[in-house]
Amino acid sequence: MTIYQHFRHDEKEFVDSVLQWRNQVENQYAPKRTDFLDPRQQYIVQSIIGQSQDILLSFSPEHTERKRALLYPSYFEPAEEDYGIRLFEIEYPVKFVTIEHRQVLGSIMSLGLKRDKFGDILADENKVQLILAEEISEFVRMELVEIGKAKVTLHAVPFTEMMHSREEWLEKVTTVSSLRIDVVLAAIYNISRQKAQTFIKAKLVKLNWKITENPSIEVDTGDVISARGFGRSKLISIEGKTKREKWRISLGVLK
Repeated sequence: MTIYQHFRHDEKEFVDSVLQWRNQVENQYAPKRTDFLDPRQQYIVQSIIGQSQDILLSFSPEHTERKRALLYPSYFEPAEEDYGIRLFEIEYPVKFVTIEHRQVLGSIMSLGLKRDKFGDILADENKVQLILAEEISEFVRMELVEIGKAKVTLHAVPFTEMMHSREEWLEKVTTVSSLRIDVVLAAIYNISRQKAQTFIKAKLVKLNWKITENPSIEVDTGDVISARGFGRSKLISIEGKTKREKWRISLGVLK
């Protein structure tokens, strides 16, 4: 049995990266910082690195969905600056315009940046904050001057002023006959499996932020599932099988 058997075929490239990071830390005896990882990627890193006594692992920022990981030898003591993360607040004419999460995301992506170079976008009625990788932060500060029709400026703020996500997750435990995405989706939103398959084939379902058209793909711990019109959910853990050979799973559903 190889390590790849524990993960999906399309995750092989990321697993290879994690193995390379591990080797780099072992060979150079120095820390390795990753880009921002989604919850599924964090789970994979934890699965591969977390059991090692020679290489330690931590994530930052706390209380966010997307985090940077730091792999480091046992002698190393991480400091905040080692994660290479900066927090910015977006100034805009609050009284006259409203800026939505999707507009911020679209504006940043239009700068040609990869999604793994910035973390969560935190927003409420009159404040928007953006978590950026340090290495691209000044570029974004200079180039991000407009979001929608609003003129904007970015200024750095300390992490002590970071907003906490207003998202509320409702946790529930349920049983499913299999871990196929159509079966799990039906259980999450209390719809028929046939309807779940229709959504998937219509490209309305995303698995870890990527559209999936395969209703038979199996979900795993750390996966984030979203269906247009239904919201977002995540598979927190797989608890094992019941006496009736059903899977008991723990889910988080965004309120």
